[in-house]
Amino acid sequence: MESKKQLSRDLSSRQMQMIALGGTIGVGLFMGSAATIKWTGPSVLLAYAFAGFVLYLIMRALGEMLYLDPSTGSFAKYGSEYIHPLAGYLTAWSNVFQYLVVGISEVIAVGQYLDYWWPGVPGWITGTIVVVTLCIANLISVKAYGELEFWFALIKVVTIIFMLILGALVILLGFGNHWQPIGFSNLWSHGGFFTGGVKGFIFALSIIMASYQGVEVIGITAGEAKNPKVTVVKSIKSIVARILIFYIGAIFVIVTIYPWNQLDKVGSPFVETFSRVGITAAAAIINFVMVTAAMSGCNSGIFSSSRMLYTLGLRKELPQRFVKLSRHRVPTLPVIVMSVGIFIGMILNEVLPYFLKGSTNIFVLVYSSSVLPGMVPWFIILISQLKFRHRHLHEMADHPFKMPWYPMSNYFALLSLVITLIFMFINDETRVPLLVGIAFLIIMSIIYFATRSKHESANNH
Repeated sequence: MESKKQLSRDLSSRQMQMIALGGTIGVGLFMGSAATIKWTGPSVLLAYAFAGFVLYLIMRALGEMLYLDPSTGSFAKYGSEYIHPLAGYLTAWSNVFQYLVVGISEVIAVGQYLDYWWPGVPGWITGTIVVVTLCIANLISVKAYGELEFWFALIKVVTIIFMLILGALVILLGFGNHWQPIGFSNLWSHGGFFTGGVKGFIFALSIIMASYQGVEVIGITAGEAKNPKVTVVKSIKSIVARILIFYIGAIFVIVTIYPWNQLDKVGSPFVETFSRVGITAAAAIINFVMVTAAMSGCNSGIFSSSRMLYTLGLRKELPQRFVKLSRHRVPTLPVIVMSVGIFIGMILNEVLPYFLKGSTNIFVLVYSSSVLPGMVPWFIILISQLKFRHRHLHEMADHPFKMPWYPMSNYFALLSLVITLIFMFINDETRVPLLVGIAFLIIMSIIYFATRSKHESANNH
């Protein structure tokens, strides 16, 4: 009977790396990262590098634990085991909330992008087709999900590599600029490198941290990876470097080719860069990439959050129907519940403006309110690993993938996350979403303690 509750281990390292890449390189990068550049100018490059370093530490802490214990919904499990059952509970629900919100926003984005080719088709029709397609892919098997995500992510990656090559040709050789090299002067000649000072830099950091969210999905895929010890280590080693190259490389091209203070007139820097070198179909190409980027984000969302619902079911915090697996060993009900949740959110987005004036602002708030819940797994990973190391001292001697600079690296990463949240509170544009995220965590904590005796008695049986 127990084996029926085991998810299948069908994800290869190639798929896991692309899943993590796909989860992180989202629509935000292709839209031009306008807000972050506006706040801090060209020094946004350092902000991406700094956030990437913090991300590297988080992933290494996760990797150390996954090597010894590769399980589905891992960081929620670690939170319960090494901190407190409430930590695991909040991590799982934060992940579900984050990906529900991300899924809704990505499906709505798909509708807007498809409007480019089919202006007359209502967004809810295209959105419904997307949700049903991704739901079916997730229900077929984890292998089908992994393969779909691999190709979605590959399209994004190839586009960015192409952008980096074209960018280098424009900057160094003047390709598309009458062979007059643009050079690097845009990095400092419009008010300096640090145009927004320290405050602007840290404001940008809060948005950048959010744009990296999703990379920890490796911790959720670990329970369904072939040979998890090898695949997890391989995936984590390569993933952070790749994300940094793609993010920093693409942003570097953008702020070097275009004066940072004129980017709002450019529209999408990706479209503009491709157009500049004579690719007339640039807008259509980037639009196609945006569609796959948005579908990829939604696909990862359905996968990750359904595995967290499954984990909550295993811990008896949801009805046992959530633990039942299909014959392909996929948690059927969690996948359907998340897909329906995304569908309802998309329909509300279409309907609410007719009833509530200014309801578009509500949705903007809800989307950005996933930033704090998205950070919860990071806090849990860093704190769990401090306890994990103490508990597994004898296994650490020959552990090949230890957290570097432990424990100072944990404290440094935790402090960086706390400072980011403080500046989110100071910044008018991010304060309300942060408060929505805090309210969500408080409500879930109250629910946990109100139903705690029920959970404890269920877990003791």
